[in-house]
Amino acid sequence: MEADKQFDQDDPRHHTTDMRKLLTAVIEHARRDVGEVRDPKAQALFETSAEVLTGIRKAFEDYEQRNEPAWRKAS
Repeated sequence: MEADKQFDQDDPRHHTTDMRKLLTAVIEHARRDVGEVRDPKAQALFETSAEVLTGIRKAFEDYEQRNEPAWRKAS
């Protein structure tokens, strides 16, 4: 995503950007852990978790950017 935009406190996107940043930190942590554990099942757990969280982060990005029809304001 391009540089984070600043949204007013009462704009839900103010909060979605915070959530997206938190998700990014967890994704990065899970991916690091893949390389730090030897158990293949644990590695799969961390990688799968990172992939699922990446999808959730994408939903937050789509909401912020109004990329999906569901997130666009009704006229």
